[in-house]
This record gives sequence, C-alpha cells and structure tokens, in this order.
Amino acid sequence: MRRLLRSTCFAAFACTPLAAGFGPAAEAGDCRPGAIERLRASAPEGFAVYQEIKDKKFFLGWISCGEAQLGLPTAVHESVHYITAELDAFPLLHGGQLKRPHEVSGFFAPSLIAAKFKSSDFVTTYLRPGSASSSTDFLYLLDELNAYTHDLNTAVDLSRSRGPAEQGDEVDHRDGLAALMAFVALYAARAEQSEPATWSGLLEPRVARTVSELWGRAEKVMASSCGIPNFGTEDKSLIRQFCHSAPQAALQKILGRAPVCPAACLKSTPVATLESKPRVDMMPTGSLRPGVAAKPGRPF
Repeated sequence: MRRLLRSTCFAAFACTPLAAGFGPAAEAGDCRPGAIERLRASAPEGFAVYQEIKDKKFFLGWISCGEAQLGLPTAVHESVHYITAELDAFPLLHGGQLKRPHEVSGFFAPSLIAAKFKSSDFVTTYLRPGSASSSTDFLYLLDELNAYTHDLNTAVDLSRSRGPAEQGDEVDHRDGLAALMAFVALYAARAEQSEPATWSGLLEPRVARTVSELWGRAEKVMASSCGIPNFGTEDKSLIRQFCHSAPQAALQKILGRAPVCPAACLKSTPVATLESKPRVDMMPTGSLRPGVAAKPGRPF
C-alpha cells in the first residue's frame, strides 16, 4: 500500500492539503480537536511542530479521521516542510534548528543514484526527474530526511500509546525514513567514489555538521521503531542498502563516527496484508518542483 499523495508541495515554499482531506471528518464528526489532544498527550515532539507552525489550518487540513493515526504523522511531516520554508532552516527533532546549507544545491543531482534502487514510489517521487526538487537538489533530499524523521517519530509515539486491540492495522510508516536514509547514504558513497567536488563539499564543516545532525536523529528514530510490527514493507531492503560497507564508510567520514545499522529492524515481523487490513494513506509526500502542481484526487 502507498500513501495517496495529497500535497501540492513546492521546492521553494510550503504544501497545500487538498480539500478532500476533510471528507472523513464530515462523515464521522470533526475529529480534529481530539486528534490534536491525542498528539499532545502521546507524541510531544509532533505536538511541538503543531505549536510552532503559524498556520494551524494548514496542519489541521492533513488530519484524516478515517485513519488509525488520524493522519497525524503526515500532518507533522508536511508542517515540517512548511516551517523549513518559512525559517530557511531545518526544525530539529527534540528542539532547535539548523540553517539550510544552500551551498549543497551545487552538488551533483541525486537523480544520478536512482539506478541503485529498485523501482518504487519513493524512487519515482524523490529521485526521478520531473516531480520532487530532491531529484536535482541535495538540499531537498536533506529536507525530506528531516521531515520523515519527524513523521516516523510521531507514528512510533502514537503506536505505543494505543491499546493492544487497536494495534496491527498500520503499514509502511518505517518505509519513508528508510528510503531517505538509503538515498542520503548512497549519495554520499557515490560522491566519495566518483564526484570529487561534491565529496569535498560534504566534508566542509558546516555541511558535515548539518548531515550529522539530521542523520543522527534519523538513526535514533529508526532504531526506536524496530520492535513495532506492521510498520514497514520495503524497509528491510532499503536498510540493507545503507548498511552496506561503502555507504557506511562514506558516512563515517562525514559524521566523524561510525553510523549505526538498525539491525533489529531486519528481523522478521508480521506484515499486514492488503486483504485483511484497511487502506492506509501512505504514498510518499514531498516538495515538488516549482510550477508542478497536483490535481485534486490525483497524485500529480
């Protein structure tokens, strides 16, 4: 299953949720106040994003009453993009922010690593030219890494706050962060192997610190999700890719320490089936190239 792309997200600014996102609320009553209370009580880092965003209607527009987690991870994800665009800085999990290092926009295009991955919605959305700005600009690959870190962290917190009777109906939450970690890691490996100008740029202190801060938080959130069943379908293959020796070696030079492979996530866990579980809105979201707008009810 894949998240139905609901965003009209632009590289230079924020995303606009489609009006259709309010459909379930009209049928089941307005769940948004209860959703925000659940976020406050169970996912404090996600609630901090809600508190920080100035346009509360933007956040509320992503809430989906028909989903087990009410669309809250997506709302947090998209709001992180919004805040990033407004501040020209990455809002960090657990507080603080990092100014975006615009010099990385001159690095080689991330689309050049697309062939390293099997075809998927994540590869199409983030690495294939013509949709997300991350395909041509490494800055937005980092943007997505940060947004998916907040996204998965919120999903983990919400999952752990629920009773056993409610669990087991979620899939793919881990896939997005696994994909972005794999993209960044293999990007670094290619840079070290064959892109000397980009490799030199990645080792510059300000850029290395940015990558290190974002990667470190992603690493911890990924590890925290490993014990939760039904949280990924493509995650294992993606994790194996960034746990290979070349990406690990390149990351170690950038981070100044050995990266941690989330081996616990590679253990077998039950995966929800399409037949027995309800559809969950899990299409990857992301910053689209300027001038490429989504049409209501369609992915792009």
